[in-house]
Amino acid sequence: MDKLRIITFFQRFLIVLVLVTFAGLTRAQEVDDEREFSYVEDSKNGPAHWGEIKPEWSMCNSGSVQSPIDLLNERVEVVSHLGRLHRDYKSSKATVMNRGHDMMLRWEAGAGSIQINGTEYQLKQCHWHSPSEHTLNGKRFDMEVHLVHESMDNRTAVLGIMYKIGRPDSFLSMMKQHLEAIVDTHNVERSVGVIDPKLLKLGSRKYYRYIGSLTVPPCTQDISWTIVRKVRTVTREQVKLIREAVHDEAATNARPVQPINQRSVKLYRPRD
Repeated sequence: MDKLRIITFFQRFLIVLVLVTFAGLTRAQEVDDEREFSYVEDSKNGPAHWGEIKPEWSMCNSGSVQSPIDLLNERVEVVSHLGRLHRDYKSSKATVMNRGHDMMLRWEAGAGSIQINGTEYQLKQCHWHSPSEHTLNGKRFDMEVHLVHESMDNRTAVLGIMYKIGRPDSFLSMMKQHLEAIVDTHNVERSVGVIDPKLLKLGSRKYYRYIGSLTVPPCTQDISWTIVRKVRTVTREQVKLIREAVHDEAATNARPVQPINQRSVKLYRPRD
């Protein structure tokens, strides 16, 4: 009888272990279906109410380290010890998909990685927000792209690049026909062949680093954010093309700025 109880205990332990492991594997995934939430400020499923829509989205309202934030000069610590951001990206097959709340470019395995504090994060996908989600000294720009990476132990790191109206962005120019082809689709992946992630230019060695969250439900926290200091340029037509992905009543697909709550925000500036 005691032996049977021991076996039963270990069976239950293994089930719990599997469930916890599975939860860890999926904890930082963004929601692909936009129909359950929107960016309309005064709507019942708008940003202020995301945490009330589903129990697993509660962090959107209760989390203390949420993103995006305002990168205000007075609260930023300038450092040089973080080291230059090294992107070891490689060309890989990719697909594009209209998720309703944004357009996403997803790479298959083997698109390369970045290293942060000795941890390697593999590039998974990128997507665009308009206007920018992060702000610089209270100023919001016209667009922001997020490159999402995941480590072997299921941690997430996001690299953000902001844009203002100006000269065309060469990467979006290259992607134009593929993005136009999915404007009227929903959650349908379209192959775009081999895409080199390095074509998404940074333009600066300076970057901000802080700990935050996903900017869409489930608003998972403990995300390592890297925001490039240089604001690049994009045309109004390119912004309009990205905006056509949003099929709800919102004029934007950018989450409002969240409280910083005494978080540390560092600005890497090389010594040379």
